[in-house]
Amino acid sequence: MQPMTDCLRARFRVDYSGFSLDADLTLPGRGISALFGQSGSGKTTALRCIAGLERGREAYVEVNGEIWQDDSKGIFLPTHKRSLGYVFQEASLFSHMSVRRNLEYGQRRADTKHGAVIFEQAVELLGIGHLMERRPEKLSGGERQRVAIARAILTNPSLLLMDEPLAALDMKRKREILPYLERLHDALEIPILYVSHQQDEVMRLADHMVLLEDGKVIASGPMFDVLARLDISGRVAEEASSVIEVTVAHYDENYHLTRLDFQGGQFLVARRDLQIGKRVRVKMYARDISLTLSVQPDSSILNHLAAVVVDMADAGNPAQVLVQLDAGGTPLLARITRRSQVMLGLTPGSHVYAQIKSVALLA
Repeated sequence: MQPMTDCLRARFRVDYSGFSLDADLTLPGRGISALFGQSGSGKTTALRCIAGLERGREAYVEVNGEIWQDDSKGIFLPTHKRSLGYVFQEASLFSHMSVRRNLEYGQRRADTKHGAVIFEQAVELLGIGHLMERRPEKLSGGERQRVAIARAILTNPSLLLMDEPLAALDMKRKREILPYLERLHDALEIPILYVSHQQDEVMRLADHMVLLEDGKVIASGPMFDVLARLDISGRVAEEASSVIEVTVAHYDENYHLTRLDFQGGQFLVARRDLQIGKRVRVKMYARDISLTLSVQPDSSILNHLAAVVVDMADAGNPAQVLVQLDAGGTPLLARITRRSQVMLGLTPGSHVYAQIKSVALLA
């Protein structure tokens, strides 16, 4: 296999009693790629193989042109020689050290061949400047994780691995830390591999999504496209949903509604706390999208998009179908009754209007 630049390439097989992991991945060389799946699907094992903590068979690991493992050539870099940062479920900070000293420990281990992450930048990125002299026992769970992430990026890694970093936190602490994880996406020029079994986390953070099931890669691709696949959504028809990245465009003082623009149209939402010009993501359940053949001017539903039917599939219920739509280049999913499909005469290529009953901001 020839080296490829600007991507993360990983291939390995791992066999346990009663479980096998067989993965062959090519992921973007920047941004957040999420390994998503239920417990036991192989997500953490995949991360450990990439880190060199687990040694699979027929393995190959390459990060933006640097080969860490190639079994065909007898190449295997041990974990301590791989330029990676690793954030676990538990923060694992040194309890006898202050926050500052924990961060300085990470900085002393920095790989400087690609430059260096500046101490002050890492502190500012994670919002931990006011915590510097505290010890870990004086921090909340969310604060400890932010310090652990800052320490990991101060090692100046070529790859950041995050293994369910929010799993040990309650909902309040998760909401506290998510905006800081979003900052990493924009600030770091390296790939981030993020493991989670929480769909909303993945929807909010990821650019690329890998769906694992029983040790197999079921799907891999841009997150928005993977979510809109009928063969994937049909597995979880009740929770099937679409995610769209939008721009906060305008706030209407008369009706107290904010307009969100995107390639396929616009939405109106009852939120006034959004910064104009900011990019955010919205989620729509397929069950909350109905279809019509024309705009309904006498409807209370404010949000409707012109779309074309791409394909249809069973929704796990003989009375319902999932409809894959293209709204000006943006993929959407709608779940309607089979009777409605027949009455509307829907086939691939049909022009429709998607009426969206509910839009949820992932923020």
